[in-house]
Amino acid sequence: QVELVESGGGLVLAGGSLRLSCAASGGTFGSYVMGWFRQAPGKERDFVAAIKWNSGNTVYADSAKGRFTISRDKAKSTVFLQMNDLKPEDTGLYYCAADNLIWSSIRNPTRYDHWGQGTQVTVST
Repeated sequence: QVELVESGGGLVLAGGSLRLSCAASGGTFGSYVMGWFRQAPGKERDFVAAIKWNSGNTVYADSAKGRFTISRDKAKSTVFLQMNDLKPEDTGLYYCAADNLIWSSIRNPTRYDHWGQGTQVTVST
């Protein structure tokens, strides 16, 4: 049973930084894609970034490019999302997701079977 546990959210001023972590357990993640999604109140769950576990290949939403960095530590089975220059529109509940996906599917949240509980990020002005 795959389990994902996020941490690292919080309240930060605009322009600040946060580092989210997603600790993964209960599976063999070699062929998995690990993704980060954001959901604001009353809105759909939006893709933020993803990384292929084995190769380390990454992809970002346009809103995240140049500000966010996704990475993974294989030894610790943990995925990170470093977020810099945060903006109020980055506010939301951030979820970690994982599944064995083809690369073309990684932006679609409905394709992921495994999700964490989410960690709240609030960016104030």
